[in-house]
Parts: sequence; C-alpha cells; structure tokens
Amino acid sequence: MVLGKVKSFTVSYDCLNDSNVPVFSSGDSVSGRVIIEVTGEIRVKSLKIHAKGFAKVRWTESRNAGSNTAYTQNYTEEVEYLSHKDILIGHERDDDNSEEALTTIHSGRHEYAFSLELPTTPLATSFEGKHGSVRYWVKAELHRPWLLPMKTKKEFTVFEHIDINTPLLLSPQAGTKDKTLCCWFCTSGPISLSAKIERKGYTPGESIQIFAEIENCSSRMVVPKAAIYQTQTFYAKGKMKEVKQLVANLRGESLSSGKTETWSGKMLKIPPVSPSILDCNIIRVEYSLMVYVDIPGAINLSLNLPLVIGTIPLHPFGSRTSSVSSQCSMTMSWLGMALPERPEAPPSYAEIVTDEQRQSRLDVAPAREELDGPLFAYIHEFRFQPPPLYSEIDPNPDQASCPQVRRLDACPSR
Repeated sequence: MVLGKVKSFTVSYDCLNDSNVPVFSSGDSVSGRVIIEVTGEIRVKSLKIHAKGFAKVRWTESRNAGSNTAYTQNYTEEVEYLSHKDILIGHERDDDNSEEALTTIHSGRHEYAFSLELPTTPLATSFEGKHGSVRYWVKAELHRPWLLPMKTKKEFTVFEHIDINTPLLLSPQAGTKDKTLCCWFCTSGPISLSAKIERKGYTPGESIQIFAEIENCSSRMVVPKAAIYQTQTFYAKGKMKEVKQLVANLRGESLSSGKTETWSGKMLKIPPVSPSILDCNIIRVEYSLMVYVDIPGAINLSLNLPLVIGTIPLHPFGSRTSSVSSQCSMTMSWLGMALPERPEAPPSYAEIVTDEQRQSRLDVAPAREELDGPLFAYIHEFRFQPPPLYSEIDPNPDQASCPQVRRLDACPSR
C-alpha cells in the first residue's frame, strides 16, 4: 500500500472580532482548529497541541578581564504566563506502533478543534522589543510511525487591558523649569518653561493637547519642541538594560531674545504603538511626553510628563456633564421667565358657574329625607353661594389688628 503525503499542516484561530485578528485577554477562551490536508491515506500515532506564553529577556555585554583578555557576559531571564497541553488524536505515549494504536486519516482536508482558557491572573501584553519579547502561541505536532514529527506553530496576541478612565490616569500633568545660561564670566537672562497636559492616560490615535509658555530672556535664539518617547526596560540577573525610542514629535517657532511663545492646546498625535506594560517583572514599557527648549551650544531645558498608553478609550463624561448643566441652566432661565413677579387673582365665581347652572342646582331636592333639619337647611343655604370676592387689601383691617393690640395691652412688662 502506498502511503499518502501531508500536503498542508496549519493552525487556525476562531477570531471573535471584525478585523479577523486573533486578539485575546486574560480569562478569555482561545479556540481554533488544526487543519491537515493529505493526499492518499496516512497513519497517525498522535496529534498534540501545546499552548505557551512567555516573557523572555536576553542581551550580551563585552567585558575585559585583563590587558589581553575579553569575554562576553550573557544576561537572560524568562517568565512563563501560559502552558496548556491537549491530545486531539491518539494517546499520551507514542512508543506503540501497533496497528491498533494508529489512526488512519483519509485523503482530503480534515479539521480538529481545540479550546483552552487563558489564566484569569494578569498577563503581560504581547510585545517585541530590542532585548526581549512577550509572545503567545499554539504549537501542533503530528506524530507518525517511523517518521520525524511534523510541527507547526501560530502566534496570537494578548492585550492586558488598561482603562484610562481612572482618577490616577485622568489627573492633569504639569511642570515648570527655568535655566540661566553662563559663558565664562558673563551671565544672560533666564529661559523659563512651563507645560501642562489635561491627563496622564491616552490611547493610540488620540492627540495630546499641550499647553505651554516659553519665555526667552537669554541672548540666544531658542526653539521650543515636544516629543513622545517610549522607554523599554529589561531586567535580568540583577542588571538592567534600557532603550529609548522616539515615537512622535513637533516643533514650535524660533524665539529670539526677549520673546515669549504660548501653546494653547498644541496637538501631538499618538501613532499606533504598543500599550504600556507595567505588571511584568522583567520587561517594562513606559511612555513620556518631553516638552523642551532646544538651546544651541547648551544643554536643553526640558520637562518630562509621564504618560500611560491604555487600551480602553476615554468615556465622554465631560461632554455629558456640560450638556446636562446647559440644559439645567436653560430650564431655570425658562422658569424664571415664566413665573410672574406677583400672583394673579383667581377667576370670579360668575366666570365658572353660570346663573342657569346655579339655579338648577338650587332646585334639586335632597336625596335623603332624614337630612332635613335646621343644620341641613343651613348647609343647603350656603352650598351654592359664590365665594367672597378676592382682594389684596384686607376689607377688615381693624379686626385683624385687634388681637395684636390686646396682646400688647395684656403684657404688664410693656
């Protein structure tokens, strides 16, 4: 019997997003399929998968041990976040080559589903750096008798979400610095810089509004600038390696001596970058906004404002609050216009009850005879009488003031 051949051997994920990119977070279920396409028939001992997630750090440094001796020091570190194994075909042991232990796969395309749960503990976000990385993948191995195992691997992305809608990340960031230039025994006036941004947390694609004031009292021409920097920090064997990269920048107008420039919300857009990594023990990815003054022939005057690049964008709380307050103010102003300064008099009795209605009600006899009597006659007499006329002036002022006069006369102390 002629054995078949494996035409293709791949891993595919069931993506839940519209972009068809396998992106997951801690606690999510990762599902997919191992796809095998064969021509003819093949005998298989087992089909296994192994899902893994690691943060790895590695760099080397050259050191001198003497005048003619040099060596290279390696620094490596590793943190495991995920390890999951599963068997899709066969058994754990592959040393049994008997016919009963083999599985026949016929010609055509075959799919074998798998599923696993990511840990609920915080995971490091997928990242590729200069001296380290954070990677997650699923590896499949196809074992056949008398042949080397076939292997295939496919990575997936993990995002550990950072919500920027927290008090810490919504707090403004600001700073002030000044610098005096000296050349031998001559001292020029100071250069001052103050800068502020609305919050600490942003997401990729947002623009940072920079509010700054730069005053040049020196004798040199200076240029205000701003830049976003990414700082990658790697830790291994008690050592640290740091890499700083420019992400985005802008340039202001040149300032001559005695001039001042003000930035009233100058915009600097954040390009697509990796989110901040703050919870990994061996890799940290941090961001900062540097607002600085480029001074020719001297060290720049700079302010560093920390940033956190998150994954959950800002909720429009501010716009909703302002909308509610504006509606409330409009309602109050409308109420102020609608209410008169003095109350109007109620309508007269004749405007509500006509003479015909009043006369018809007087002619109606009481339904119960036991109500006849002097009390009912008194009630019946005034039942349909109009109320007294409304007047803002008391028609009996003497009667209203009599109790006060008597109370004053009755008090012996007065």
